[in-house]
Formats: sequence, C-alpha cells, structure tokens
Amino acid sequence: MTTLGGAEFAPETTYLNTSTAGLLPRSAVEAVRDLAAKSATGSYDGSDGYESVASARTSFARIAGVDPDRVALGGSVAAHVALVAASLPAGAEVLFPEGEFSSVITPFTIRGDLRLRYVPLGALAESVRPSTALVAFSVVQSVDGRPADTAAILAAASAHGARTLADASQAAGWLPLDAGAFDYTVTGGFKFLLSPRGVSFLTVTEEAQGSLPPLYAGWVAAESPWDSTYGPVEQLASSARRLDAPPSFLAYHAAARSLALLESTGIEAIHAHTVSLAAEFRAGVAGLGHTPVDVGAAGSAIVAVPGLGKRLESLREAGVVVAERGGNLRVAFHLYNSPADVTHTLEALAP
Repeated sequence: MTTLGGAEFAPETTYLNTSTAGLLPRSAVEAVRDLAAKSATGSYDGSDGYESVASARTSFARIAGVDPDRVALGGSVAAHVALVAASLPAGAEVLFPEGEFSSVITPFTIRGDLRLRYVPLGALAESVRPSTALVAFSVVQSVDGRPADTAAILAAASAHGARTLADASQAAGWLPLDAGAFDYTVTGGFKFLLSPRGVSFLTVTEEAQGSLPPLYAGWVAAESPWDSTYGPVEQLASSARRLDAPPSFLAYHAAARSLALLESTGIEAIHAHTVSLAAEFRAGVAGLGHTPVDVGAAGSAIVAVPGLGKRLESLREAGVVVAERGGNLRVAFHLYNSPADVTHTLEALAP
C-alpha cells in the first residue's frame, strides 16, 4: 500500500472525502491534546499559542508561494471574502462561474448594490469586460473537481483592469500554487491542508491590500501587538496581518504541524501522487460504464461521476467514505491514499 503519509495517518476506512474534510495527522492531534491539557492544568498562560500561529502563517506562505507578510489569518473563507466584498463601491460588477461555491458568492449578494454576472466556468476568461471590477472563482470546483483556466482568467482580468479573487480551498495542499498571481486568494484549512475547522488564509498583494477594510482589527492586528492591548490601536500592521481575525489557538496549534508535514512531503510529490490515483480511478470507473466529469489534460485529485451519488450509502457500508455533490459521486485523493483504495472503491462500485 503506497501512500505518502507514513505513520502520521491510520484511517479505519477507505477515506476518499478530503474535499469535505481532510484527516488530521497524528502530530496535529497530539499538539492539540498537549495544549488542551496545559489549559486544563493551569500550566498554560494563554500566550503560548502565538508561536504556532506564526509557524502556520509562514508554512502556508511557502505552500502558496508568497511572502508571509502577504498572508492574513482567520476562521473561514466567507469571512475573508466578506472583506473583499466590503471593499467594492456600489454598482461594481463581479463575475462568477455558474454553480460557484456559496461562500465565494454570498458575501457579495447580500450587499444588494453590486452588479453580479454568472457564466459557465469555461467561458469565464472570455466574459471579462472593461466594466468588470472583480472576477471571483475557485481554482478547483468543489462540486466536480474541474480546474479553472487560471492563466486565461488572469490574462483577461489584467487586460481589462479587473482584480481577481481565487478560492484555493479545493487546491491548496495538492496543487502547486502561485497565490501572488491573484489580487486575493482565500483558502479553508480543513480540506487538503489537513487542519481543523477554524483555520483559513487570505493572501493579498501589496497593491490590493490598501483596498481592504480591516474590519476585524483588534490588538493582534497592531504593528506592535503587545504594546496595543489597551486603548485604541494606534498603528495597524503594515503587512496583511492588519486583516487578521483573532486566531483560535487550538486550531492553529494543529495547523502548524499539518502544514509542516505537507511542506516536508512536498506539494509536487503530493500532486503527482494524487493525480495519478485519480486518473487510475477515472479509468476504472469508465471501465464500469460510467463517464466521469472531464477535468482536462492536467488532471485533478478530485473525481466526480454524474449519476452515482445514489451509491453513497452502499459505499459507506463497504467501508468507503466519499461524498455526493450535485448528483455526482465525488471522490478525492490525498497523500494518505493508495492504489489499494482505488481497487477497493472500484470493487464496491462494480455491478
């Protein structure tokens, strides 16, 4: 059984549901237990967690290909997107793919004073026009694993002066990223980044940072946090840290270990491993007479098979954990999966 996770993982199922939530490495679980125990015994003074918070920021920055000063921390993708939505003037046009994940769209829709357009994912780049202020989309679609043509979208946005907001929640952790190519990226940590819920990352270019309102600013967003604990903060951080929401220490304590594991394994190695397993599964499911959603020549770690969502419970009874999204059977591979997982799942799907 060839995996990349080694002793860090010991799933008791054939776990192919990372697009919903990734498995926590043992080192992350142990880190949370240790901090929780210290909190229970009084040996923790409430500030020990900041080292892990800083480590998580730095690790994610390396994974995303940006400087740590370009990374803000938070607890959810929707909260990060809300900062971008709040920055737009009334009447601004925002372009989305049809069927985009709700957290990328809703912070804009609730404003009620923006012009919103929806087009098929494949037509996103050609649909950018001079009136478009922002293109908001997922690097990899949640419902079916289709990658966006980011190069074409970025080129079109640049040509028309539009900014870009990319959700990397279904990509970061298995797909090599260049987050600095986008004005903003948002990433939930609890999927392919193998972190608990309550961990999320916003990247913002230096040029775009000035447009975002620091709505969550507290003392941790100050240039000198420990000198800003009482009274109004006199100076916010000059970096993207000014956009931080106060972090959940337990969640970020685990995230620091999870992200370090991904770094030490190598995103390129994880990419090759996951895409290979997904391609093997696509071929196998096609051999069973089903047609997976086309993800293009580059491939994807996520496989969606229309019409097979109804097999969710029978697969669970066979010890295979997957998801159903939009009628699709959605299967996602990560570093803890192996060819044996592909074989077992195909056998469970066979007539």
